[in-house]
Amino acid sequence: MAPRVDDIMRLCCEISAHEKIKVAVKSSAKGAAVAGGTAFVGGLFGGPVGIAVGGAVGGLLGSWLTSGQFQPLPQILMELPPSQQQKLYDDVLRALGQLDWTDAAQLVALVMGSATLKQQVASALISYVTKELRAEVRYQD
Repeated sequence: MAPRVDDIMRLCCEISAHEKIKVAVKSSAKGAAVAGGTAFVGGLFGGPVGIAVGGAVGGLLGSWLTSGQFQPLPQILMELPPSQQQKLYDDVLRALGQLDWTDAAQLVALVMGSATLKQQVASALISYVTKELRAEVRYQD
């Protein structure tokens, strides 16, 4: 992976760790499978009414199974495939504007030392996470 992409990934990890950001990536396929499966079983045992009851119970169960699975954002970022890391890199680079740096340590120092830059990068990061990963964001107290 290109060194500059690694620098941006390290910066994003530093900012998200500093802000104590956690995310829950929604597992809609898992929830849908549970809802559909229970509707099917309900239909086998109860006909049309069983489908309705099974679908309702399955929907609630699927929602419960897929909610509240928050993980620290740095962990999620380090597991991103290269194509998604490149997309995040592009988004953050736009937020940084014409900023020039030599290595990750200098980039982190420059951004963390500027409230404006830090806010711009954090906004780009949160935007990426909510739009591209379709994740729910929570700030730990």
